[in-house]
Amino acid sequence: MGAGSIGLVTLLAARAFGAPRIVTVDVDGNRLSVAKELGADGVVEVSTNMQDIPKEVETICNVMGAKVDVSFDCAGLSKTMSTALSVTRAGGKVCLVGLGHNEMTVPLTPAAAREVDVIGVFRYKNTWPLCIELLRSGKIDVKPLITHRFGFSQKEIEEAFETSAGGGNAIKVMFNL
Repeated sequence: MGAGSIGLVTLLAARAFGAPRIVTVDVDGNRLSVAKELGADGVVEVSTNMQDIPKEVETICNVMGAKVDVSFDCAGLSKTMSTALSVTRAGGKVCLVGLGHNEMTVPLTPAAAREVDVIGVFRYKNTWPLCIELLRSGKIDVKPLITHRFGFSQKEIEEAFETSAGGGNAIKVMFNL
């Protein structure tokens, strides 16, 4: 769930670790196009409306070909976590990566009844050596995520922040020093 910079890196990591099928879900069609270019087997554009979850879960399962073994919520919103909990198979895992809201309302009881494990990741403790090795070895290439580069003048910094905040086709904005 989520095709921002963290969601797209999660896609790349899942592929590097051998995930046999990856479906990326987002509200932004442009970001889903990037996910497809980076190797997602399927993409599903969803709404921001909670009422659409049942229909969207059915669509995700159809694109996936089955219920999902492991879901990553890279947005951290009630809607994305609810969707992840609903789309994950009995005995599967949901990893909450994104921290979009401090509190969420999610269907935890039905997920618990299906024995879905929920795992949280924050600050990626002790993962840096592995990440550096994945980049060094070329198993993961994050360069395509850098969509905009700016200098370091006051005007360029303001433009960079406006570009980043505006969404659109911005994935990762970098400064050149």
